[in-house]
Amino acid sequence: MTATTSTPHSGRVGHIGLNVTDLERSLAFYGDVLGFDVLGEGKEDGERYAFLGREGRLVLTLWQQADGAYAPARAGLHHLAFEADTIDQVRAAEAGLKARGVHFAYDGVVAHGEGAASGGIFFHDPDGTRLEIYAPAGAEDVAAPHTAAPTCGFF
Repeated sequence: MTATTSTPHSGRVGHIGLNVTDLERSLAFYGDVLGFDVLGEGKEDGERYAFLGREGRLVLTLWQQADGAYAPARAGLHHLAFEADTIDQVRAAEAGLKARGVHFAYDGVVAHGEGAASGGIFFHDPDGTRLEIYAPAGAEDVAAPHTAAPTCGFF
């Protein structure tokens, strides 16, 4: 008989928690700009947090406990990627983000790598956390900004 270990999870990500410096500013960005719904908030004893989701499903938790901006040179979260169904949805998100003055790492939709079908847009939240909205296909005709590494690796 072979011993096996069981894991109590399905391997699927449940939600992501982000430390933020200003909860109101982050709520405006993730709610108004990226379209997340506030599922719940807490403001007890000076501790502020919010639960954000879509269609009632928790996706993000925001915790107001950071004392500075995101630091890409430190260990931890590299970037957070949101998957869209189509490249047209990515382009629509890009237009909405541009209208709100969001700064992009690259100009327009870029491929994840040379010849890749997947691609997206890369930008930062108000605290500098690196974000991506991508589609698994539809970027076959757009260039990748890097040839030696995946696009989502260094931005």
